[in-house]
Amino acid sequence: MNEELTQQVIATAERLASAAEALDKAVGRMDAQQQALNAQVDRIVAAVDENENDSRRQLGARVAELERINAELKAEIGRHTATRKTLPPLVTALLAKTGIEAQEKMDIAALDKALALLTVDQRIAVKAQMARAGLIE
Repeated sequence: MNEELTQQVIATAERLASAAEALDKAVGRMDAQQQALNAQVDRIVAAVDENENDSRRQLGARVAELERINAELKAEIGRHTATRKTLPPLVTALLAKTGIEAQEKMDIAALDKALALLTVDQRIAVKAQMARAGLIE
């Protein structure tokens, strides 16, 4: 090879070496940036998980409280419906017209037979009142 060609090869090799070194530095900076971003993402994920866990705990506590209140209300409704043993005067009068005397528990078949003379609306009203009073189921 001639001298000039050798000089060109050496210059090209030096430029390639400096370009490779610059690329290596750039890759190093990109790795550092990637690690910094990963650290930030990890912190964000941890914060979101912590907030989610707090929200779940709060929701769980709220659900438990609402279930407790619901159970208390159901028990209170049960106490109120079980304690009423009287019928409204209108229902008592309708039953008296058909010859039925309100008892503790009534036979549905006998009640249907006795209420056959009443209109459908009256039968529904009588049965609803008797169910509220706990005389029929």
